[in-house]
Amino acid sequence: MDSGLILICFIAYTALIFVIAFVTSRKAKNDSYFIGERKSSWPIVAYGMIGASLSGVTFISIPGDVYHSGFSYMMVVFGYLLGYAIIATVLLPVYYKLKLTTIYTYLQQRFGNISYRTGSTFFIISKLLGAAGRLFLVAYVLQKFVFDAWNVPFAVTATIFVGLIVLYTFKGGIKTIIWTDTLQTTFMILALIICFFMITKSLNIGFSGMIAKIFEHDYSKMIVTDWNSRLHYLKQFFGGAFIAVTMTGLDQDMMQKNLSCKDLKSAQKNMFMMSSCLIPVNFLFLLLGVALYIFAESQGIAIPAQTDELFPLIMLKYLGPVAGIVFMIGLISAAYSSGDGALTALTTSFCIDFLGFDDKRKELSEEKKKNIRIKVHFSFAIIMILLILAFNKLNDNSVITTIFMIAGYTYGPLLGLFALGLFTKLQLKDKYVPFVAIIAPIICYFLNMIFPFGFALIIVNGAITFLGLLIISKKKIG
Repeated sequence: MDSGLILICFIAYTALIFVIAFVTSRKAKNDSYFIGERKSSWPIVAYGMIGASLSGVTFISIPGDVYHSGFSYMMVVFGYLLGYAIIATVLLPVYYKLKLTTIYTYLQQRFGNISYRTGSTFFIISKLLGAAGRLFLVAYVLQKFVFDAWNVPFAVTATIFVGLIVLYTFKGGIKTIIWTDTLQTTFMILALIICFFMITKSLNIGFSGMIAKIFEHDYSKMIVTDWNSRLHYLKQFFGGAFIAVTMTGLDQDMMQKNLSCKDLKSAQKNMFMMSSCLIPVNFLFLLLGVALYIFAESQGIAIPAQTDELFPLIMLKYLGPVAGIVFMIGLISAAYSSGDGALTALTTSFCIDFLGFDDKRKELSEEKKKNIRIKVHFSFAIIMILLILAFNKLNDNSVITTIFMIAGYTYGPLLGLFALGLFTKLQLKDKYVPFVAIIAPIICYFLNMIFPFGFALIIVNGAITFLGLLIISKKKIG
């Protein structure tokens, strides 16, 4: 596919996003940016969160990772259902009862300022690394199939991509993202469906024939019973449940969208609707993954060393310009939906949790807060660009695996902190909390070298953090 045509698609889609941003950000205030004035419609939020949950990594990396993992990822997705049920019934009632803007304020009220800042810091580290990994993958594809042809350095590509996200989010924040996510989810799902049918048509075997070939293929294996494998179905299932709890329920990005709903009941409806939709969508990603490998085998296409490259390679090089356009729109939609929410959540967390943009900073005018918020927003964008460049230097694996590995190490301390707060009446020696939060992931790193935990790493990390916190607990409350 011609690189100029890809660029035109990119510009046209981005222009549409900017139109939505312009309309939704008019008369936007700080409250609009942080919490959408708590007026978001839950069906709109739920639908948009599908795209935000999947991201550009899922769009490319899940189909490619079928080569290594088969259909075993579906056990992770089934685990999500349990995790989202816990979020809806345990976490959301607490967040709404306390009327939180950032969810880490709970840790301040429960344990103290140091625990509060520790939780927020781990979120910021994890979200920066995770979002940079997701955006790197899209920037990498744009570089490989567009900008390399024009000798544009990767640093310029990454800067342009993140810069565009900054420009359409810095004013409206969550109020804008609720609506852009809706558009992006629509384009991503449509692209996924169309890509699958285009591959099927190119092989002249029909839909039923393709489904039959997929389930006959070795890659369609879902249940792995080897306990020593990181893909063991119990590790996948419970790992998926805790990944959902942490990467959604303890993640400011995802919860900020939920908290923009008008009340608890609406937020719970949002969570159950979103989680039920993720099963068929993720399953379609896996079907597409096997279809890609079937196509590659039939055409004698060598499997790239980086399996993330297979989907773009086939759609952009082998199936014609229409397939390329569909793929690029789907990919860009998925990337924007994860990048914009990450920047907004990072800015919100830093402004509220570290700069005190709440009742404690009444001396600051709304205009002053807005100016500071914009500076924070742009600062996080610069850090994200630098991290994307670092990913470009280090990338040697499936990005989806890297993202979940990062989550396992960085969200584990959050899981331990929130678990102790919600399920015990213990108080902590607040000043020692950062030491426990740092030591637990280090212990997990060495344990994981001996016994591969896979997606269950986050459970082990959370458990070790929980035990460490028990050691520094000092008294019961209430």
